[in-house]
Amino acid sequence: MANAAMSDQLQGMTSVVTGAGRGIGRGIALVLASRGAAVSVSDIDASAAQELATEIEQSGGRAMAGQVDVTSQDSLNEWIQASIEELGKVDICVPNAGVIGAAGFTERKDYNSDDWRMTWDINVRGMINTADAVMPHMKERKFGKIVNIASHGGRAPRGVPDPGRGSVQMPYSVSKAAAIQWTHLLAIELGRYNINVNAVCPGRLWTPMWEAIALNHKALNPDVADLSAREIFDRNIRATMPLGRPQTPEDIGKAVAFLASEDASQITGQALNVNGGAIMN
Repeated sequence: MANAAMSDQLQGMTSVVTGAGRGIGRGIALVLASRGAAVSVSDIDASAAQELATEIEQSGGRAMAGQVDVTSQDSLNEWIQASIEELGKVDICVPNAGVIGAAGFTERKDYNSDDWRMTWDINVRGMINTADAVMPHMKERKFGKIVNIASHGGRAPRGVPDPGRGSVQMPYSVSKAAAIQWTHLLAIELGRYNINVNAVCPGRLWTPMWEAIALNHKALNPDVADLSAREIFDRNIRATMPLGRPQTPEDIGKAVAFLASEDASQITGQALNVNGGAIMN
């Protein structure tokens, strides 16, 4: 199942993952299922979520799918309730749904108001909405693992932006910084309920989101105009990551599985970089 070895690390646990139709969310769901967890996957794209749930079930796992808009609290509440009814409980919540910017991002050098609105509504409010939907259930059971998906882009910036890129990624980076800070604060609030709250900060993965970033580089930076989006991505990896290789969605899934497991029962309020050493803190 997606190169993730089967194990019983999460046997008997149930999980919910937003934005699971593709990219990082898909990798997370596949790893959780391979480690024994039942998985409820959701996405704004209902067919992508259903395709993933079917793949997990065909591989011997237990899964269900839902179409969810994380900007709608009602949509999330209905999905979480359906997940509890179908799977019996929710032990692990992974608010993963995210965007890099609004439509037209790849052609812009600077951010616009739509970028701020989209990144805040989905990357921040969507994450909070997801946790809000599952918290009453976890509080009642006095058990839960919330693993937010942030980004190492939410860490302190390192000097000047890449030439030709301007500030187009600023709304995204600010939204991910908010995700990290909210993780710290929520961990303090929920600790007394035996709920662990952590975040994983991915580095750079070849996903549709990073392809959009590479296309933005290509459109705005003459130095890379002759390179393909993948070539721009690979060059960036070699220049910024000590390990010299990109991460995969399954790498992020393995970090999530660890933080959701009993092995991490004394870890809360942390934001774990999974980024090949690109940012160390």
